[in-house]
Amino acid sequence: MDLIRTLIIGNSGSGKSWLAQRLAERLQVPWTDLDRIHWLSDEHSIARPRAEALAMARIAAEQERWVIEGVYGWIASELLPRTTTLIWLSVADEVCVANIRQREANDDERLIALLEWAGSYRQRDGSSGYTAHRQLFEGFDGCRIQLMDWTEITDFASAMHYAD
Repeated sequence: MDLIRTLIIGNSGSGKSWLAQRLAERLQVPWTDLDRIHWLSDEHSIARPRAEALAMARIAAEQERWVIEGVYGWIASELLPRTTTLIWLSVADEVCVANIRQREANDDERLIALLEWAGSYRQRDGSSGYTAHRQLFEGFDGCRIQLMDWTEITDFASAMHYAD
């Protein structure tokens, strides 16, 4: 398993950031959250222009070593040629919704929209849905790892922590 350039995809609330942070610390590599590239602000209300977001993602992927994570299949697909390992967190939608509820303090319109978004992962069309992520995963020629629940994710992170 070559984790030198690891891309993690999956639904909102699946644990991408949690796993990416731990892998980046273990491997001593930079970690990029695609939310910070896709959105112009922390409120997740204004998307960055597509060409600008892709340019920023490509700059991050030009580094020698990295962990990049996000839900945006249209960005992830651009990074696959530089990716050595693709990890797909295909966690059940209801678990993702519960994880978001647990981590978010505010119960505002943004949270409601995020919960609806996460709850529709397996039904939604577009590059950020289950079907698109499955196609990215199945079409990837490098090392592929599919983690389907929290136990598999934490076991993987623990194994990486103790690997030498």
